[in-house]
Amino acid sequence: MFPMVVELPQPAVGWWSPVHRGVLPLEALRVTRSMRQSSRRYEVRIDTCFVDVISRCADPRRPKGWITDEFIEAYSRLHDLGWAHSVEVFDREGQLAGGLYGVRVNGLFAGESMFYLQRDASKVALMSLVDLMRDASMTLLDVQWCTGHLASLGAVEIDRQAYLMRLARALEQSEPDVLGAPSSLLPNLD
Repeated sequence: MFPMVVELPQPAVGWWSPVHRGVLPLEALRVTRSMRQSSRRYEVRIDTCFVDVISRCADPRRPKGWITDEFIEAYSRLHDLGWAHSVEVFDREGQLAGGLYGVRVNGLFAGESMFYLQRDASKVALMSLVDLMRDASMTLLDVQWCTGHLASLGAVEIDRQAYLMRLARALEQSEPDVLGAPSSLLPNLD
């Protein structure tokens, strides 16, 4: 299950376990030539500015924004405890251009949200996450809902039973020290 704000008579946190779950099979990520070219313009870092990433994802000007201050506080605490992580994309001037964040448990990465300020920056973050997950032999990238944007990148919907079977296998995996990248890039993922 994952939390999300629901608009009832007053906003409240709801817990969701969709009948059809969005997942991105690691071998199915669609990387276009444009995305590859864009990746050369950026530098990717892990866990160097988690609060900045989640705050950008929470920008109230974004359509259907649901990330409240309480979410930022809770996920920042998960980050401090080593469970939540961010993938950050910086441009050549050292400015944060895009990124994503989510929660990792053994072979599972549950993606929560992503943002971009510059072309393809969130896609570069996703490409890097998939590479790190492959290097660490992780197996399940949960994207919650299969939106049109995520489907264009290779995400698919699976039913709850198939999801729960994949989840069980991912949670059984032992957690390596890092996601397969140099430890200097991954200070909080051990």
